[in-house]
Amino acid sequence: MSPTILVIDDEPPIRKLLRMGLATQGYAILEAPNAATALEVLGRESPDLVILDLGLPDMRGHDLLRAIRVSHPGLPVVVLSSRVDEGGKVEALDLGADDYVTKPFGMAELLARLRAALRHQLAARGERPVFRVDGLSVDLVRRIVKVDDAEVKLTPREYDFLRVMVLHAGKVLTHAQLMHEVSVSSEPQYLRVYMRQLRQKLETDPERPRILLTETGVGYRLRAPDDEPNLKLRAANDVRPPATETSP
Repeated sequence: MSPTILVIDDEPPIRKLLRMGLATQGYAILEAPNAATALEVLGRESPDLVILDLGLPDMRGHDLLRAIRVSHPGLPVVVLSSRVDEGGKVEALDLGADDYVTKPFGMAELLARLRAALRHQLAARGERPVFRVDGLSVDLVRRIVKVDDAEVKLTPREYDFLRVMVLHAGKVLTHAQLMHEVSVSSEPQYLRVYMRQLRQKLETDPERPRILLTETGVGYRLRAPDDEPNLKLRAANDVRPPATETSP
């Protein structure tokens, strides 16, 4: 059965573009133009994932996210946010959003984020295979880390950070979330030191990382196996509402 996605956005052109783009990838789509409709849909349907625009007309998007987390704690939520709203992104992630996409966004980027969120949900239900991406492999059962088949020795703290990121591969983790998971000092410089050390050991070019990615002003993301390495290069497929579009 195809995954069902609930799109919560008050702009008809955006909903239409998402409906068309996601349908071509085999997703079933539910739509809600506001928070009230979204809660009504969630009360009678069982979507596999929610795409939530934070700028809704009848309720603050963060408040709706909080309500979704109470009623559907395991439901993946990917939020849509403006490019300048870094504080809103961090707040959404701290409230339990699985990921965010900044407007305007390419459909390839959105699809990669959706796959990562759905994959994380499935992985949480069962066994996790050895994680592999771009020459890196991490065996969480045997605690073995390799780069191009050569074993890499990590300190216990470095491994703790890497393990948390593997468990959330493809998902952006805020500085606060990472520090909480590993139970270390909340001072940001400590996290930067550990990330720099991990990049020195795991990246081919630590100055141009392809695996441990920085989300400026927000946190870090471990690249998922099916992510494109240059997702931030927006192509001509940026999702923008056409100027003359009026129909839902």
